[in-house]
This record gives sequence, C-alpha cells and structure tokens, in this order.
Amino acid sequence: MSGPDEVLDCRGQRCPLPVINLARRLPELPVGAVVRVLADDPAAAVDIPAWCRMRGQEFVAAHPEGPGYDVRRRH
Repeated sequence: MSGPDEVLDCRGQRCPLPVINLARRLPELPVGAVVRVLADDPAAAVDIPAWCRMRGQEFVAAHPEGPGYDVRRRH
C-alpha cells in the first residue's frame, strides 16, 4: 500500500482542532485522495472516524504508532 497523498500534522492540538483542520483541508484535495491526520489527542481516535461517518468520507485506517488517521475523500 502506498502512503497518503498528504499529511496534516495536528500533533499537540486538542480536539476539535484536528477535525476542524481536516474539514478545512479535505475539500481542497481531489476526490480519492488520502490525507493522514497526525493527532496525539486521544479524542481524535473517536472524533475523526465519527466525523467521517457524519460527512460521508471514508475512514481508511488508524496508525497507533503515529498516531495517525487516514481519511479518503469520497466526494
């Protein structure tokens, strides 16, 4: 598997800032692009997948070692 198309470094930010930054950046990327959100706030593990469900975007994977979360733009 190839890496993400873009990395959004939100480490050190408290939720909801990582989700807000993801929501701002994703529309600027082409449909099908994958962005990896680096976020060390434990709430991101819940908030990012929940945001994807609410917005119809695809939560691809969590990378605990990052910690990072991959999201694919669907529309």
